[in-house]
Amino acid sequence: KDDINNNSFVQFQIWDFPGQIDFFDPTFDSDMIFGGCGALVFVIDAQDDYVEALTKLNQTVTKAHKVNPRIKFEVFIHKVDGVSDDFKMESQRDIHSRATDDLIDAGLEGVHLNFHLTSIYDHSIFEAFSKVVQKLIPQLAALENLLNLFIHNSGIEKAFLFDVVSKIYIATDATPVDMQSYELCCDMIDVVIDLSCIYGSRDNPDVPAFDNQSSSIIKMNNSTVLYLREVNKFLALVCIIREESFSRQGVIDYNFLCFREAITQVFELRFKHQKLEAIEQDSDNLEDLRDFERGDVISSMKRFQD
Repeated sequence: KDDINNNSFVQFQIWDFPGQIDFFDPTFDSDMIFGGCGALVFVIDAQDDYVEALTKLNQTVTKAHKVNPRIKFEVFIHKVDGVSDDFKMESQRDIHSRATDDLIDAGLEGVHLNFHLTSIYDHSIFEAFSKVVQKLIPQLAALENLLNLFIHNSGIEKAFLFDVVSKIYIATDATPVDMQSYELCCDMIDVVIDLSCIYGSRDNPDVPAFDNQSSSIIKMNNSTVLYLREVNKFLALVCIIREESFSRQGVIDYNFLCFREAITQVFELRFKHQKLEAIEQDSDNLEDLRDFERGDVISSMKRFQD
């Protein structure tokens, strides 16, 4: 079990079960395992005989859905590196068809499985986990709307809001995600972190070299600019901009400050919501709870809407 707590949005636990462990054994507490589960990721080896894996997938989904119908089911078709595109598509089609048919036979027509082609030799595994994590973020719609407003008013082609530690993007704008663009943005984060660690804060090693003042500009040979700005010490906004649009950098920087302020307000609302949940669980005084709702939460919502 690993705790992931990089920022206010990416906060969760990962429970890793090796394939040979049978967690349907009576010694395992299924209610404890699946009761608080937000997403279940099932990994299938695309280069192996996956008939047995599909049987285990069906058993797992059936049991987990019975315990917690709100679980989101994600299937990673893994190790697709070194194979042809035709093989990838055929494997995904075959696994999707068999898994869906098995669920229908089990009377689980309403359960939806999401499939992702992944490999550790490119950024597909990061993109797949990005899509999984995004489904667990209640504020995703607000983040996407903010990004859409930001790129529309700044002349930006594409923008990603990254969790710097994991390189998972927790939100992006409405334009389609291109794998090559995503890989460039990931590589840019690596470059900025490496250079910051080498040259930053040499006089005071206790001060993080990578903070909310960090920024970077990389000009590509195809008249494209990669622009990175830190939202806070855990989140970075990475943008892809045409060179002619980047001539208005002052406007882009001003819009970014507005975007960062709005993100901060979303953070505050999330904190208020978590505090409200804690009061609901611990407080016996309902009138105090109503005062809290009317006061702090509503006033925060008004600030965010303004």
